[in-house]
Amino acid sequence: MKFVLIVIGRTKENYLINGIDLYNKRLKHYMNFEILELNKIKNNNLSKNELVKKEGEYILKNIKPSDYVILLDSKGILSTSYKFSEKLNKLFLNSKKRCVFVIGGAYGFSNLVYDRSNEKLSLSEMTFSHQLVRLLFLEQLYRACTIINNEPYHN
Repeated sequence: MKFVLIVIGRTKENYLINGIDLYNKRLKHYMNFEILELNKIKNNNLSKNELVKKEGEYILKNIKPSDYVILLDSKGILSTSYKFSEKLNKLFLNSKKRCVFVIGGAYGFSNLVYDRSNEKLSLSEMTFSHQLVRLLFLEQLYRACTIINNEPYHN
């Protein structure tokens, strides 16, 4: 199974880029993983709703009908690292070709993206910048892989 993280826009801060690169490299040891950065849509006087709709269309163009889609969203289910590792292990055993995690833009997801998703996962009840969420999620994904493999990183 291939795992993909779709994000809107590029990461700009060097400390975040370095952390993302670190965990991206570590994840390659455990899974076929890719980060797909979609270009940020220029806000040419678009309303929030219009921007969310355009971003949603852009996201959906990069999701295949057979993909299992998990939105990283404040409306999602909170999980522990252990529960997330159990979910990830089930996904590894799934017959789907791709599991796609999606981090939306600043205003969230369109209804079409919510409708297409299979699950919604929340990383915290707190709000983080979308760039920081990328790093937090990659660290949790790596942590889950080490838990699955009974490696000491989690402790």
